[in-house]
Amino acid sequence: MEASIESSNNLELNKYDVEKDDERTTGSATKKEEGGSVTGMSLTREIVLVAVVSMAQFSTQVGVGGTLAILHIIGDDLSITKNGELSWLMAAYSLTVGSFILPAGRLGDVFGYKKMLLFGFSWFTLWTLVAGLSVYSNHVLFNFARTLQGIGPAICLPNGLAVLGSTYPPGQRKNIVFSIFGATAPLGSVLGATFASLFALAWWPWAFFSFAIVLAATAIAGELIIPAPTRRTDPNQSAWHKFCQLDPLGSTTGVTSLVLIDFAWNQGAVVGWQEPYVIVALILGILLIPVFLYVEAYVVSAPLLPAECMNSDIGTILACVACGWSCFGIFLFYIWQFFELLRHASPLMASAWYSTNAVSGAGAAILTGLFLDRVGPPLAMVLALLAYVVGTILLATAPVDQIYWAQSFLCLLIIPFGMDISFPAATVILSNAVPKEHQGIGASLVNTVVNFSISLGLGFAGVVEVHVNNGGNSPEEMLRGYRGAWYMGIGLSGLGLTISVLYWMKVLFKQGKKQ
Repeated sequence: MEASIESSNNLELNKYDVEKDDERTTGSATKKEEGGSVTGMSLTREIVLVAVVSMAQFSTQVGVGGTLAILHIIGDDLSITKNGELSWLMAAYSLTVGSFILPAGRLGDVFGYKKMLLFGFSWFTLWTLVAGLSVYSNHVLFNFARTLQGIGPAICLPNGLAVLGSTYPPGQRKNIVFSIFGATAPLGSVLGATFASLFALAWWPWAFFSFAIVLAATAIAGELIIPAPTRRTDPNQSAWHKFCQLDPLGSTTGVTSLVLIDFAWNQGAVVGWQEPYVIVALILGILLIPVFLYVEAYVVSAPLLPAECMNSDIGTILACVACGWSCFGIFLFYIWQFFELLRHASPLMASAWYSTNAVSGAGAAILTGLFLDRVGPPLAMVLALLAYVVGTILLATAPVDQIYWAQSFLCLLIIPFGMDISFPAATVILSNAVPKEHQGIGASLVNTVVNFSISLGLGFAGVVEVHVNNGGNSPEEMLRGYRGAWYMGIGLSGLGLTISVLYWMKVLFKQGKKQ
């Protein structure tokens, strides 16, 4: 997907220049074939286009915040009481989002970005509706629906980015559009939590039914607004050739590995590590990693992860991202438990407290855009991991009876800087580290690591929590479990901070040698 995005951007920029020359020589604008530029598109349609495509990012976070805010209401209705089981309602969603992004991007390369984006919204709609209907069944159906629901965002995210990438030529306008796309994430989380809390005052399934209606409307709007793509593949291409382009062997081994590892860690917190199938799943998942790498490097002709994109710099940065975002997943899940179960806030009040995250996130995104070029991505990554460490320490040491405006407010001001600095910094570093023909792979790799790490971090934290909370039968024991989880997050982000500092020093050393 990524190589084709980059090449299509260059191709479309050339087309854009040719059209400008035509305008100057003929005195009239040639109508642009849709899919490469916004030439000939009205400003109103362009705004709607960006809004519709940005729903890929926005709705992904609605799927997180909307469920997290009313998690205990859902749990009570479906007879789920243990935190380990409740965390699965979040982890299952993030697991499939993270595991399927790379294969979903390749589907867009083969079948078209617009087509796959609309399919992703439609899939998202269906399983969001099923999640609401699970009120008539049990928690097994809800978990199943949440797992399949996550495939929708996995399809939407890379193909939404590809639609924008192939519509806008390189330049400031494109940078602004991509910034808007990224800035919708914290807003989606907060609005998702707020409206889910409001609907839950009547009946919690309406949080999912209303979300499904919005997703369906977005798919319809996308069909009407998103430009029809320029055909990039041979229409006479055989079905077998298309199938091979999807890298089915690499997709199967890679996705299966991620799913098994994540399943083992999250299920271990629920049933305990004494269950043989948990250990077997973990071992099989780990064994499949070298199989996936071998397949990608030596077997398939069109790998999801080209060999040129596997080097020490990329591995180092992805390790930093994994440490930071796994910490964020722990922070996010347990701050809502802290607000609702220990400080006895209603979902709506907790949403109001959490709204600080959206405001701070918007500010962090703006500041990152201003200073990233000045301080450089390696130092920016250090600052991002430092934000994760400091923010989580503030939360982990906050007394239950302390006012919100003290440590809780401060941690929600600081944590978004970790998210909104680490993602663009990692993307820039990976862009510099990979060959030109694989420029777009950085964003998809970072997206995969971000979402998978959130789910895996919850698995780690759940194991720690159940081993230190003595059953969690009193507020004191619950707090001990939450703090154990947060300390796990501090350890992960601290490891990431150490790695990022070493990487920054390595970059400075190389720059010094060149001088």
